Amino acid sequence: MSDNTTKLSSPGPGEPDPAVTEAALAPLRERIDKLDRQIVELLNERAKVVVEVGHVKRADRSPIYVPDRERRVLEQVRSYNQGPLPNKCIDAVWRELMSGSFALERPLRIGFLGPNGSYSHQAAEAKFGASVEYDNLADIPVIFDAVQRRDIDYGLVPIENSTEGSVVVTLDALAETSVRICAEVLIAIHHNLLANCDPPDIKRIYSHPQALAQCRGWLNAQFPSVERVATSSTSRAAMLAAEEPGAAAVASSLAAKLNDVHVQFENIEDNPNNTTRFLVIGHQSTKPTGDDKTALMFTTRHEAGALTEVLNVFRDFGLNLTHIDKRPSQRVNWEYSFFVDLMAHESDETFIQAAAEAKKHCVQLTILGSFPRATEVI
Repeated sequence: MSDNTTKLSSPGPGEPDPAVTEAALAPLRERIDKLDRQIVELLNERAKVVVEVGHVKRADRSPIYVPDRERRVLEQVRSYNQGPLPNKCIDAVWRELMSGSFALERPLRIGFLGPNGSYSHQAAEAKFGASVEYDNLADIPVIFDAVQRRDIDYGLVPIENSTEGSVVVTLDALAETSVRICAEVLIAIHHNLLANCDPPDIKRIYSHPQALAQCRGWLNAQFPSVERVATSSTSRAAMLAAEEPGAAAVASSLAAKLNDVHVQFENIEDNPNNTTRFLVIGHQSTKPTGDDKTALMFTTRHEAGALTEVLNVFRDFGLNLTHIDKRPSQRVNWEYSFFVDLMAHESDETFIQAAAEAKKHCVQLTILGSFPRATEVI
């Protein structure tokens, strides 16, 4: 009579015993399950308080998103963190938690430069989380217009890239509208080469001109003879890579996922620290946090040394400039508007005195907003 019983082989010398491993893991998993239950209970206790906060805010029409409060909350939870989780993990959890809180108080509507899958989309989700409502808008001036008309609560717009410099469309829009800057965000930009064909079969590479420029060295080395075609956005490039045989795109991993295109090469940007600074625009003023920037736009008198006089005022008052740019004023030929970020809050007495003195040398000086300084790339 044959024996059909399957015998389990014992682990050899030095090999792990699955039964022993499982016995060791079981009580640890039970502890994790118990902690998960406690965490969910506490999160919902917090959410109940958030609902009460929402009632108070709606009663006096207070803003739902408060950048200075966001800054304090993140600093506070980091101070509670004794490890082993890194602060970046804590930040990510709390940003998503705050996103859920916005939805409980009143759903926020955030506009970004579309289509979906753009780096602006990626930045918006990193800043505001998954629980708010998003509008992908056609171009940067449309975002400003939508904020100004209150069709959306906030807009997220790129202002400068560490590799390619300022985004002039945003500077021009700041000069033409009355919205306020209420926050800034630093986003790490990692470009990828997307294609549904093998690399040797790639005939053309699509992307936004800035993305192509930020990967110029890598593309010259890897695909020196392949045609590069400029598109309106990296998202549009990913769509074309999905549709056209032999087409590739320089775009985000989010665009690859949304358009079902394979990532052939990751992180192809020439500068591994490639970062874009985004501004959050809205209508409210942000309270001081003790580590703030103020953005100004001013037009100097058309006379020798006028710009130097303005800059000397900020120097004499000890105000550190972190960014300066210029654009044609659009009113008079060869007249320029200057855009400056400096380390101060518009309510600081030193800044108030400096601004009053600087105005003496300007045709116009406008405060675009004060906001907490972004200290970490997300």
